[in-house]
Amino acid sequence: MNTTVNKTNRLTVSAVMLALATVLAMVCAIIPFLNLPFGGGFTVASMLPIVIIAYMYGVKWGFFVSFTYSVIQIILDLYLGKGGSTIMALFMPSSEDYMGIVAAISILVIDYIVAYTVLCLGGVFRNKIKNKTLAIVLGVILALGARYICHIVSGYIFYGAWAEWFFTQEGFYKIGSTILGAFEGKGLALIYSIFYNGLYMIPEIVITALAAVPVSRISNISKVDLK
Repeated sequence: MNTTVNKTNRLTVSAVMLALATVLAMVCAIIPFLNLPFGGGFTVASMLPIVIIAYMYGVKWGFFVSFTYSVIQIILDLYLGKGGSTIMALFMPSSEDYMGIVAAISILVIDYIVAYTVLCLGGVFRNKIKNKTLAIVLGVILALGARYICHIVSGYIFYGAWAEWFFTQEGFYKIGSTILGAFEGKGLALIYSIFYNGLYMIPEIVITALAAVPVSRISNISKVDLK
């Protein structure tokens, strides 16, 4: 009976956390200064609820919740995408973002499915570090760091051609000229992807890690092991 109750509680808590993460993501998506003009943007710790679930119930359950969240992110893009959905644009031959069906599917998988499903890594330290706050903060850094890497890979493969143009834009001229003088080809594409995605992912990691400290002290947030 207790196991059944605990599993029901797990579903309920997970649903609430998914809803909270979704609302935070939706609110931040419509705030202009939080979003970059060419895709990507940071939020006010919208992924923290997913990391918390992974900490409370483990990586396996966190994987299920994180994958669900990745699907929700796709739906949000379809609903809130600026100037039309980013995803839809990838699959439309008439769009400037169209690179072919294979590339579109690959971007969808890497930038959405994989990039958000890796948030389950937030539960890696639950049984390795006794200090709850430290375990959650390190989980945040690992999980969001993994998401950052996913975007770097995608940007390097599919958007590296924009590198030279990007580093000549106003606001990046000084650092851009230095980078353009030191890198070219694939090296430049990689630096561009690290730099561009870092503009929103690094603040996201810092904000979420800081927010995790007070949130982790909530007594109801604790490890729950279900068989």
